[in-house]
Amino acid sequence: MTTSYSPFRDGPWRHIGDRDVWHSLGVSAAAVVLSGGLLWLYFFLRTALLARRAPLRPAGDGTTLLLFGKRLAGERVDADYAARIARVWALYQEHERTLLLLGGRTGAGLSEAAAALQCLREYGLPAEADVRCEDASTDTLENLRNARELLGDAAAAPVALVSSRYHLPRCLLLAESLGLQADVVAAEPRLRWSAGLLVRLALEASYCLWLDVGSRWARLIGHRRMVERVT
Repeated sequence: MTTSYSPFRDGPWRHIGDRDVWHSLGVSAAAVVLSGGLLWLYFFLRTALLARRAPLRPAGDGTTLLLFGKRLAGERVDADYAARIARVWALYQEHERTLLLLGGRTGAGLSEAAAALQCLREYGLPAEADVRCEDASTDTLENLRNARELLGDAAAAPVALVSSRYHLPRCLLLAESLGLQADVVAAEPRLRWSAGLLVRLALEASYCLWLDVGSRWARLIGHRRMVERVT
């Protein structure tokens, strides 16, 4: 039986009944209100600045590349995901690197990681390339936590996070929370401003604010369960 993607089962709304989520959301909302909105503005500007300044290649030639997936549309990659895959291929052509493709299934077909691997093979990625797929995750935090497990001892070495510019601030914040030494690499050559991009940046800034404030609050009050969820 074919199973379609459901945001209430597979997406962020699956946490709707989680009291830790509501706790951290409440604290974050209070912080925004008490700051007169300045805290959210700070996170938005920081998110936009990182998205605009993100480089197109990692600092080291031997850095492992972590490619973040994106939900497939009928087993096809969209323009954002195609740009991420193309960036990884360009970097691999410059210097052979270890590739870790991230992204699980949002239906009964291909996983996001498998779709990326298929595209890379079509580009010409050799069969002997050092590439691994992480296809058990449904969100960015799970992507990185599972990637850390797959990397094993290599998780202590620097990694490069490859994704769309608007997505990189969240990726970096989560990677640092999980103890990874991470740099960011942008899929797109430059940030192209549009109404849609502003909405995405606003959502990403809100997510980063929630993660940052919620984590700090959990550490302040010694709430071990909440801290462990992002470490």
